[in-house]
Amino acid sequence: MLYRAGIHTCIRIVIVSLRPVGLFTKRSDKKEGEMSFLSHIEALRWHLVRSVIVILILAGVAFGFPEILFGKIILGPSKPEFGTYQVLCSLSNSWGMGDALCFKTFEFTFQNTAVTGQFTLHMWAAFVAGLIAGFPYLLWELWRFVKPALQIKEIKAARGFIFYASVLFLMGVAFAYWIVSPMAIYFLGNYKVDPTIQNDFAIDSYISVVTTLVLLMGLVFELPIIMYFLARFGIITAEFLRKYRKHALVVILIVSAVITPTTDVFTQALVAVPLWILFEASIIVVARTQKRSEV
Repeated sequence: MLYRAGIHTCIRIVIVSLRPVGLFTKRSDKKEGEMSFLSHIEALRWHLVRSVIVILILAGVAFGFPEILFGKIILGPSKPEFGTYQVLCSLSNSWGMGDALCFKTFEFTFQNTAVTGQFTLHMWAAFVAGLIAGFPYLLWELWRFVKPALQIKEIKAARGFIFYASVLFLMGVAFAYWIVSPMAIYFLGNYKVDPTIQNDFAIDSYISVVTTLVLLMGLVFELPIIMYFLARFGIITAEFLRKYRKHALVVILIVSAVITPTTDVFTQALVAVPLWILFEASIIVVARTQKRSEV
């Protein structure tokens, strides 16, 4: 009895101490009602459950079309007819450069070495596709969980969060898939330290490179959204970002080197340039957020 009473007392102390920041309150049309810690955990669990269900449904749809998921999408950057290669080759010819930007040599093949390898890869690729397609819904569920703890002013300030966050994520995914992945795959696939060594890659290694690039770039493109909320809470200012702009450039170069699975300077630059643009855009977002907060 004393043990249970002590547990309840500790929970009440935590709730009371955190109540001023709005973490354990929920608004209603008529009055504000208190929510216990366990009630918040339960609410979060159902938000996540619904998100997982939607992602799994979308993954199931992707699983049912392997000829598109693998033949057209995932294995696309490994084929000379991929859209990015075709566009670069056309530009090269139109600019009078001949075949300088044409990617025609693909001296590598894929193999599967595990009995369940292809089935497992099929499931993983379908899940990643479902996660990307269901990302906006995941954001919406997380927003529904956080929204009751916000003030009316904060809700108005965050209007459009789901739209902008979803657009930035999908932009990062598209950039990684159409620009970064083809360059990385072509460079790594045709790189040889000696002509006698043939490139015969495990298919799971290839898929790991593509999915990692796509997901990481999608998350990295959320930088302006992250900076916006940091500015709203007064954690960061535009003056701070401008002051440490040179330091940020070094960090961006390091991040681009970590994200890209290649030592090719051109590919790393392809990642670094949009990251720098996102950083500059973040400064503008933070500056505007500060002005609105001062009004």
